[in-house]
Amino acid sequence: MSETHTIIEELKSFATEEKRLFLPYFFKTGKGQYGEGDVFLGVTVPYTRKVAKAHKDTSMDTISGLLASEYHEARLCALLIMVRMFAKGDEETRQRVFDFYLGNTARINNWDLVDLSAPYIVGKYLLDKPRDILYELSESNLLWDNRIAIVSTLAFIRNNDLDDTYALAQKLMTHKHDLIHKATGWMLREAGKRDPRILYDFIDSRHTTIPRTMLRYAIEKFSQEERKYLMRKE
Repeated sequence: MSETHTIIEELKSFATEEKRLFLPYFFKTGKGQYGEGDVFLGVTVPYTRKVAKAHKDTSMDTISGLLASEYHEARLCALLIMVRMFAKGDEETRQRVFDFYLGNTARINNWDLVDLSAPYIVGKYLLDKPRDILYELSESNLLWDNRIAIVSTLAFIRNNDLDDTYALAQKLMTHKHDLIHKATGWMLREAGKRDPRILYDFIDSRHTTIPRTMLRYAIEKFSQEERKYLMRKE
């Protein structure tokens, strides 16, 4: 029995019928929805983390097998192992994980998979490197590439490095999907915690063009009076 199969069987042991029925609804797997066709075992994130931790020293072949799985939780488990591998690895290992991650973004195909991995692999790898790849991802036709681009900047924000968050937000303002608007608004809000004035000025000068969902997420931490002013439509 391969380790990939073993890990999937371990994940199945933590599955519940209640979650198996609920998660496809929560992650929008219906026809035409962003998660169309995704398959869930019914395992919650804490249990997926538990399995990932138990197999933290697995091989890249096993990770590749998990990431190729039809099961959402298997792909998440692969990503959580990669996050740990990246955090504990030397520079060669970190580059290998980073390259593998970007070579498999089509399998990182739901918002939780992106959000639990991109800042900790892509963002951290690029902390001291050029960020051109994020701008390429922001222009990709793949929704998840676009989300990886903006969510990766959380690592920069935590390092008080805000420029790329605002630059990517500017690019993504014309995006058509609410998932990107939400993620971009989230990152803007996080950047605003570091310097509220920069965020306020960014929003104020674009308040008529910024998507409403992005705007609402971005200004959540402002006062009611400030939010009302920034939401004005004239």
